[in-house]
Amino acid sequence: MSDSTLAASHGRAGERALPGFGRAALPAVTPLDPAVLDALTAELATLVGADAVLRDEPARLAASTDWAHMSPVLAPLLPGGVADVVIRPPDAAGIAAAVGAAHRHRVPVTVRGQGTGNYGQGIPLFGGLVIDTTAAARILAVENGWLTAEAGASFVLMEKAALATGQELAILPSTVGSTVAGFIAGGSGGTGSIANGAIWDGYLRSLLVVPCTDDAIPVEVPFPDDTAMAHAFGVNGVIAQATVALRPARRWTGLFASFPELAGAVAAGEELFDLEPTPRLLSLDEAGIIATYRPVDPAMPAGRVSVRGIVTEDSVAAATAVVERHGGRVDAVRPRGPAHIASLSYNHTTYRVRKVRPELTHLQCMGPGLTRRRAEVAALAPESLIHLEGFLTANGRDWVSMLFLRYDGPDDLYERMARLADVEVYVDDPHTWELHHGRLDLVREAAARLDPDGLLNPGKLPAPTPATPS
Repeated sequence: MSDSTLAASHGRAGERALPGFGRAALPAVTPLDPAVLDALTAELATLVGADAVLRDEPARLAASTDWAHMSPVLAPLLPGGVADVVIRPPDAAGIAAAVGAAHRHRVPVTVRGQGTGNYGQGIPLFGGLVIDTTAAARILAVENGWLTAEAGASFVLMEKAALATGQELAILPSTVGSTVAGFIAGGSGGTGSIANGAIWDGYLRSLLVVPCTDDAIPVEVPFPDDTAMAHAFGVNGVIAQATVALRPARRWTGLFASFPELAGAVAAGEELFDLEPTPRLLSLDEAGIIATYRPVDPAMPAGRVSVRGIVTEDSVAAATAVVERHGGRVDAVRPRGPAHIASLSYNHTTYRVRKVRPELTHLQCMGPGLTRRRAEVAALAPESLIHLEGFLTANGRDWVSMLFLRYDGPDDLYERMARLADVEVYVDDPHTWELHHGRLDLVREAAARLDPDGLLNPGKLPAPTPATPS
């Protein structure tokens, strides 16, 4: 899964979320003219080859789903929209050719990678053409500090290419099979974000972006202009290739610690934020979350709060001292532990918890109330459980959270979302496919240039809120 929205509702990670919540609602859709779809299909077959163009029902359905079924708010609204045509271009040039053809026929375009981690953002609400980028997967260059790859390149291949040069990715999602453009368009942070922040904080050197126009000539968008495409769901240009940041590779190991109480675990985690070198990942789970993990792992003992870090081998002793100073103990140090620790982070936690406890749903949150006012949070959300991730925010390193709570219908859930702000817990609503972060002006400006007819992933970019008369 990609790590889609933990910090995404903020102008920069760590700022207060926008007030108010807009519930997802399916748009009214007029089916596309079959003759137009036939003409588009014929042109696409000419441009990229008939084998890359699919119209059979299984292919269209597979290309029209993401992980929205993990949301009890969204699941009743699904499938919501189904692709009319699917194309799997072999390279970045093929992606551009497909976008141009769709524009010439005025057919909506939704672009996807693996479709993991997002909640409706990858569903083609208006049908049309879905561009599956996973075949455009070449690593194009590995330089000092940067790696360039096509849209469909996986983080497995990118990390392998970087390691061959003594480097590693600055940020990568918890599901390393995710594609780079999918992560940029749908994600915000992940492994590495405790040191390097969100993907719009210097991670993107440049993007090759295809405008939705007849000629669809790709344009290079450098930093910081390319941050408009970060967590924009592909509404303002199609990412054909990306150049992302690398860091010198380190020898990482997995450290598993546990604590009898939340307060000690939080205090230790916050001191571990400043461990040198900075951990690559630092996660915390209350005991109720640990109880849902399968199989049972002795490194995460029942009834205790778990803190897990991907730390350098040379910093294990210092990390152990921090843990013990705050009343915890180190239960295991595993050289092969980093992959397992990553698989227990971010949206993976949602999947694991709901598999065992389907009556729960999740909210993505930030704010001091998560750790400093836990009893008040529990009063507002009985049976709630907290998962925390260390993240470099605009105000320094802090926690971002998955808050799990009982789902008693959307009215109850949205009431609790609003009330949580009273105890300094600010929710980034994951139960919607509409963009709702603090950088929407940048997104809209880029969309006006690169998607003048509004054909890219329609239904995901809300109209600006009218100004209130003074």
